[in-house]
Amino acid sequence: MASVRGCNIPEDLSYNVDNNVWARREADGTVTVGLTAYACSLAGEIVAYTPKKAGKDIAKDKSCATVESGKWVGPVKTPVTGSVVAINDAVASKPGLINKDPYGEGWVVKMKPSDWDGESKSLKTGADALKAFEAKMAGEGFKGC
Repeated sequence: MASVRGCNIPEDLSYNVDNNVWARREADGTVTVGLTAYACSLAGEIVAYTPKKAGKDIAKDKSCATVESGKWVGPVKTPVTGSVVAINDAVASKPGLINKDPYGEGWVVKMKPSDWDGESKSLKTGADALKAFEAKMAGEGFKGC
């Protein structure tokens, strides 16, 4: 797993760097969405998770969930358009899982994408994602995770 300023950034995921979210295309065609380690570091310990309900259609860059920490309340914005097919019950009962395992057990929602092939082209992967996160962190004066 790659790291940028101490924040884990798996190179096999697709990222919307501006919104600090990741997407993973699953074998069944669904997309798992979550917050990056960078987002978790900025937010602090997540204490509340309020996802949109399964069946809800959500446009790209719109909120699929709201998360809250001691210093921040904000949306988790979807990297692609689609409908929510699952929410993370484990995170609902233990929101801190987002911080502990943002790329594994701490996922936020699973979606059925409307146009993965078209919309995923705007997402960053691999070395491009690492460079984009480094530039973002530098621009924001971020010291590190």
